[in-house]
Amino acid sequence: MAVRFVLFGTIEAFVDGRPIELGHARQRSVLAALLADANRPVSIDQLTERVWADRPPHRAPRSIASYLSRLRRALAGADDVDILRGAGGYLIRVDPEAIDLHRFRTLVARARERQSLGLFDQALDLWRGEAFAGVDTQWCDAMRQTLDAERVAAELDRTDIALRLGAHNSVLAGVAARAAASPFDERMAGQLMLALYRAGRQADALDHYQRTRLRLADEFGADPGPALRELHQKILVTDADLELSSEGTVPRQLPAPPRWFVGRDSELAALTEAMDTQGGTVMVSAIAGPGGIGKTSLALKWAHRGVTRFPDGQLHVDLRGFDPSGAPMPPAVAIRRFLDALGVAPAAIPADEDSQVALYRSLVAGKRLLVMLDNARDAGQIEPLLPGSETCTVLVTSRNRLGGLGVRGAQLLHLDVLADEDARELLTHHIGAQRIAEEPRAVAALVHWCAGLPLALSIVASRAATQPGFPLDVLAKELRDSSARLDALDAGDLNANLRAVFSWSYRALDREPAQVFLLLGPAPGPDISLPAAAALTGLSGSRVRAVLRVLVDAHLLQEYVPGRYRMDDLLRLYATELAGDERSGLRRLTDFYLHTARAAAHLLRPERQPIELLPTMPGCTPLPLEHRAVAAVWFTDEHACLLATLDAAARNDWHDSTWKLAWTLSAFHVMRGHVRDDLAAWRAGVAATRKLDEPVAQAVAQMFLGDACTRVGDHTEAVDHLRRALSLAERAEAVTVLADVHRALGWTLEQDGDVERALNHTQHALRLFRATGNPMREADALNSAGWLHARLGHHAQAVADCERALVLCREHDHHRGEVVTLDSLGFIAQRHGDHARALGYYRDALELARETDDTYDEAGILDNMGEAQHALGRHGEAREAWQQALELYQAQHRAHSVEAIRRKLDAASRS
Repeated sequence: MAVRFVLFGTIEAFVDGRPIELGHARQRSVLAALLADANRPVSIDQLTERVWADRPPHRAPRSIASYLSRLRRALAGADDVDILRGAGGYLIRVDPEAIDLHRFRTLVARARERQSLGLFDQALDLWRGEAFAGVDTQWCDAMRQTLDAERVAAELDRTDIALRLGAHNSVLAGVAARAAASPFDERMAGQLMLALYRAGRQADALDHYQRTRLRLADEFGADPGPALRELHQKILVTDADLELSSEGTVPRQLPAPPRWFVGRDSELAALTEAMDTQGGTVMVSAIAGPGGIGKTSLALKWAHRGVTRFPDGQLHVDLRGFDPSGAPMPPAVAIRRFLDALGVAPAAIPADEDSQVALYRSLVAGKRLLVMLDNARDAGQIEPLLPGSETCTVLVTSRNRLGGLGVRGAQLLHLDVLADEDARELLTHHIGAQRIAEEPRAVAALVHWCAGLPLALSIVASRAATQPGFPLDVLAKELRDSSARLDALDAGDLNANLRAVFSWSYRALDREPAQVFLLLGPAPGPDISLPAAAALTGLSGSRVRAVLRVLVDAHLLQEYVPGRYRMDDLLRLYATELAGDERSGLRRLTDFYLHTARAAAHLLRPERQPIELLPTMPGCTPLPLEHRAVAAVWFTDEHACLLATLDAAARNDWHDSTWKLAWTLSAFHVMRGHVRDDLAAWRAGVAATRKLDEPVAQAVAQMFLGDACTRVGDHTEAVDHLRRALSLAERAEAVTVLADVHRALGWTLEQDGDVERALNHTQHALRLFRATGNPMREADALNSAGWLHARLGHHAQAVADCERALVLCREHDHHRGEVVTLDSLGFIAQRHGDHARALGYYRDALELARETDDTYDEAGILDNMGEAQHALGRHGEAREAWQQALELYQAQHRAHSVEAIRRKLDAASRS
């Protein structure tokens, strides 16, 4: 695991990005004292002086040893750091690059050697606050002064390079701030004067010289030095030496870099790597992503960081590909602007567009030039603006994917949302660390509801900054309300209004993709498959795939795995808002899920009495499922969407669909042990059937709710629902339902310890199943009866019932029935003392349960298998089986079983 140390700011350590607790300030100061001399021994006397100066405690060496022992434990998870003691004292062995102080010094040295703005920026970006913040010792104070001087020197050196490159506009604000903070520093004064002069502000430059001269005279009785006086004279006479020396006009058109920029390290590295390996062709990188994701900020950050790579200039144009105020900029207009920037006289510009493009490419040929094409609509808008020279670099940003550029070998970089840590850092830059620290819960909510979108975070931060007296929780509550969230993400400007920014992408869509976008927004579930999207939209599979690709290319949708699509939360909210109350798509989608789920449920649980469904709406084609394994995979993939669709059906008062979706889901829930989901689904199902005048449906729903209550251990409520189901089924004379209810009652009563009454209900169910000619359900009842006979000590009858059940299961391919019957036969053998035979049954049952993904029954089989192994003296194997069962019980939220098996494990560990 990789370690990283921070000394520029609060002293911190991170292992694989996770913060490590370093203890109190004195302990952190010991760590800082070692890190400052990483990989070199620091004597006990040096450490003592650095931590306590001339007032060390009586047992300073012992205290230091104790602090370092705690630090070793705190850093134990890191593979690449160690704290050692040798003859020369203590030493921390670590890669210097992992410590921001040493990385800063290395980067500054390389930056000076290469005269690289980018390396200077990387070095200065490491500063997150005052060095050794929170630690107050004489040594730390001295180090702070040294490091502050190094930082200022680096800033001054960077400014000199920027001024030589003509980047005076981008450094002017920083130079002015430093000069104001250090009014007697003549080097800073000279930099500010030169930046002002080159920015066309000669009078301001001369005025600053006079103010500096007067300050020096008042404070020291001296005039400025010869360098500053010479610069003043050159500015006074507009000396040609102050102009940027170059052949022809060197364009410096980059806008200022973003004031605050966080994260994106891998993307910045990818852009640099692409440039370093461009391989003899013009390097083109296209940064794509949805509105507000920070494409332009990333491009400008990278461009300014590497500006020295482009000594022949930087061209920039906003192509307004998604501008609300007008059409995208024609390439001919952009070319004219580039020719103007390159110093071509208007009279020398050819009349026709092809000749203009040819002239542009001739002018930039062989030059180390950056061309930034911001906010492009499509590849057609970009094509004429691409240089023909391999020395040039092109950086494109767009809301569209621009696959056409990828065909030409361009690097396509998709920009995703910020990680939570980076989102929090961005808020901190805007609002301030103190305010962030005061309301951690509100900050966490803001990060969550802004969903990692930089524009959303910046809007929220802007609103917070304009109301410094308001608690952040006020904003968090606004965002929590989905009906008001987009209103809250509006800072009063079109470019700082999330709804408006999203609208520019939406309005750029053709009619059909726009309609599909509106249908996808309110669609239930976290994502949607291609067949489900076809049902939702009423389009054919091939047509909907093409339309979804348009939305993916426009970054209004993500195909995050092949064939499955999802929409970012804030975009979904916008689409839902636009969609209004249109429900025909949802009705088709509900039919798709219901009809496909019924077919899947029958494959998983063929023994259950099927339910009848109404025909699907036009435009809805259920998915054909070939066999049981395919059905299980489909249920796994669509589970969250099915639950969400059931909730949507309940909200829309589609009562028939609601309870029947619960019925289809229960087949999967029982098999996989989703007992809480099953309980929630059947509570909705019972509520729906109460609105229908269908006693049989009510009986079925009450029965399944009773089953679900039993699985979560609520036997009292289970019996209540099952008795209602019994009464409803009897009144409706629904024999098959009545049989199922009696068997369910038997199981519930047995779980509650009433084995005699459980057997009566089970035998009643058995008679009804035989009378209705349902051999698979007969097998289920026989197995249940056999289990109950074993509980009562009726060994022969138990064996007879379960062996007959096993024959029926195998005759009719009733796999789950076979699993639980083998488990019962194992239980019967174990009750009779034949533990080896029992273990054989359990192993057969376990193999079949795993083969059919029957994790609910797998847990119980492993539990019973542990009992048999324990009885045979195989204690290690017993503990392993129980541990596996415990993990399944926990995943299935079966609290009673979890407690019981923990007791077994505790007893086994003591024996």
